[in-house]
Amino acid sequence: MSHSGTTLILIMTIAVLAPLLAYGAGRWLPVPLVIFEILLGILIGPDALDWARPDALINGLSQLGLAMLIFLAGYEIEFGKVRGDTLRRSVWAWAAALALGLGAGVLLGDGYDKGVFIGVALTSTALGTVLPVLRDAGDLHGRFGSVVMAFGAVGEFGPIIAMALLLSGRSAAQSTALLAAFAALTAGAVYWALKPRPPWFSRIIAKTLHSSGQFAVRFVFLLLALMLGASTALGLDVLLGAFAAGLITRLVLTGAAPESGPQILEKVEAVGFGFLVPVFFVVTGIEFDLDSLLAGGRTLLLLPLFLVLFLVVRGGPVALLAPRDLARRDRGALVLYSSTALPLVVAITTIGVDDEALTAGEAAALVGAGMLSVLVFPLLALRLRARAGGKVLPAEQVTGSESW
Repeated sequence: MSHSGTTLILIMTIAVLAPLLAYGAGRWLPVPLVIFEILLGILIGPDALDWARPDALINGLSQLGLAMLIFLAGYEIEFGKVRGDTLRRSVWAWAAALALGLGAGVLLGDGYDKGVFIGVALTSTALGTVLPVLRDAGDLHGRFGSVVMAFGAVGEFGPIIAMALLLSGRSAAQSTALLAAFAALTAGAVYWALKPRPPWFSRIIAKTLHSSGQFAVRFVFLLLALMLGASTALGLDVLLGAFAAGLITRLVLTGAAPESGPQILEKVEAVGFGFLVPVFFVVTGIEFDLDSLLAGGRTLLLLPLFLVLFLVVRGGPVALLAPRDLARRDRGALVLYSSTALPLVVAITTIGVDDEALTAGEAAALVGAGMLSVLVFPLLALRLRARAGGKVLPAEQVTGSESW
């Protein structure tokens, strides 16, 4: 059997084992599924058992998994909720986090070249990782869920924009022009998405939804491919295209097939969370540089420092700018969810190592801190919500103090 085949079998074995382990551990502690996927990936990786080593095929599937994770995060955003005062607060909170992050990064990195990678990584929120936790806890729909979604969406989208502007190696003017071109393409796509679809479009979706045709699912993946292609053609990170594709897909399906939308999403999630996303997280574990982290010295000390900085840099502004109608414990839970980071940290550190701006040890410390944030912060947030009696009302019954 080829090396790719063996590695893929091991990855999918972990993908099957991880939910079983999460279910078993859930009797005592609700450990996020991604933690088991990453830890088992480390176990079979070069720095432990050395059973698996990614090649071009596995890395390609991993990148598709990351794109799918960001796509699904974009799809989950409900425009009717993510706007108004909440959106303004979330944007200002991220802008303040970027300023703090760049300052901390420059100090830790002894200069801007390294500090910009550290700083942008510290501002990210793992919305794609947080949303399943919120959904499983019954917190996704309602006032608290909409606030987390707003702050998380900006924490996901903001670093992607910052990556395009600050980490591309291009001049600021050139990066801004390319972003403006992509924004124009996205605006055109949104305008098209909001236009009424012809009657045959809905009929084809309904007729093929449970057949081998699967028109709607194929159409969703076409939109994803088009937006990934557009971002690549403009020299931008594909994650920008994936996020935009999720937003556009929701608009199209909401207008053209509101009854079938949840079923279509279930099918797309089956491909994402059933195959591609687990590949990304397991490969993250396989590629994790455990030797560099355990070598000791400054690298090992950086891991807890980065974990604290996630809370200070990302969570501090969120705590100050959280909507005033949230209870104190809910504000604390919002801070913890917003400070949870991993997928974009992996993407940013990969670019940093490739550009020789970050050492393997520094990248491992950042990713390790992101892993700990995924393990610790959502658990603490769930505990805070439980102590506050944070039962979520149906979305239509939730009222807030702000004008939407």
